[in-house]
Amino acid sequence: MGFGKKTDYQSGRVLDLDKSYKNIIKPAAQAAGYECVRADEIPHAGNINVPMYQQLLSADVVVADVSTYNPNAFYELGVRHALRPRTTITIAEDKLVFPFDIGQIAIRKYHHMGEGIDYDEVERMKADLTEAIRTVGAQSSATDSPVYTFLQNLRPPVLAEKEAARAAAAPAPVPADQPTVRALMDQVDAATKRSDFATAKSLLTVVRSMMPNDAFVIQKLALATYKSKQPSVVDALNEALGMLEALSPASSTDTETLGLYGAVRKRLWEETKASPHLDKAIWALEKGFYVKNDYYNGINLAYMLNVRASLNAESAPAEAIADFVLAQRTRRKVLELCEALLTAERKPDRESEFWVKATMSQAYAGLGEDAKANALLDEAKKLDLAVPTPQATTPPAPVPVPQWMIDSTVEQLEKLRQLLQKSPLERIK
Repeated sequence: MGFGKKTDYQSGRVLDLDKSYKNIIKPAAQAAGYECVRADEIPHAGNINVPMYQQLLSADVVVADVSTYNPNAFYELGVRHALRPRTTITIAEDKLVFPFDIGQIAIRKYHHMGEGIDYDEVERMKADLTEAIRTVGAQSSATDSPVYTFLQNLRPPVLAEKEAARAAAAPAPVPADQPTVRALMDQVDAATKRSDFATAKSLLTVVRSMMPNDAFVIQKLALATYKSKQPSVVDALNEALGMLEALSPASSTDTETLGLYGAVRKRLWEETKASPHLDKAIWALEKGFYVKNDYYNGINLAYMLNVRASLNAESAPAEAIADFVLAQRTRRKVLELCEALLTAERKPDRESEFWVKATMSQAYAGLGEDAKANALLDEAKKLDLAVPTPQATTPPAPVPVPQWMIDSTVEQLEKLRQLLQKSPLERIK
């Protein structure tokens, strides 16, 4: 499976696959009596593909989560099906439309809310998967690989005698200074929460050397890079821009990539006042907003439209008025999206709730409703981000909103209010 947050390219939804793993898959495997290891938890020195392929060959049971059309997960599922005729379990988020070639495979489905998974759904799927692992693991003859189903005379491959002996032996010790991807990412999260982006960048640089083509890692590294402001603000932004260019924003429909690309271009505009940065920021944010109708790209698009309107107020008043009106319409649409998220049956997690309310604060400020803007910002600041887990018996300790999240919202609000002091609509009153 993938790790971190991945985009489902059919629906545009972003799923946090770490929550699928931590709350469902790993505890289900442990409850069934198995040790459970994901690729980012494998200690290794050198190429991660070596232990990964060894695990695909030798694991007693493999669980493949193919949610979000993750190409790596599909490829690894295919490798497992080619290597072993049985003891492979396939699961996926229930909105995935399955390709023809796996249509005949039994796929267990679960409902993912995106940033989180409902408690009742966690318990249901965990129990279902636990029973499946016990049943599949105990079977000695049932074939679940379509390769061996249709090629009935095929025999599973075996390692050469020397290779088999080496694989069966105790693995070579991994140096203490060679942590797993998972351990590094946990350190990244801790550094980010304390606004130590320089450390987060250093850690993510190591992770990227281990997983050079993972979009989630590149996105996180670009974010940490531009927020580190080292060696200078502009240098950090340009470095982050180069990282995001590797994800081909011109052809991408990944709203996280487009949002980050727009944010970096926006900040480069603020630092350099070079018009290409302004135009490309608006292009990326507009594309991201209309691909998914997500509030992050929408609220930043509205702000940048106001920036362009202020620049054109004297030289091109009609263009300025058009941008100003479009910004207001965008904010109203963003408010509709945010209200729907807050009133949905399945609520966003606490960190997402902060960003939703912070976004609504900016939207109301942009519409001239300062009382609502201030009230929502106060609500967002007071949120407790602690996440209770299904296994916990006591409530977790409170986790305040990281200061950088508050600071970035307040900074944006101050800039917006300065922009709105003079409206281009005054020219037609």
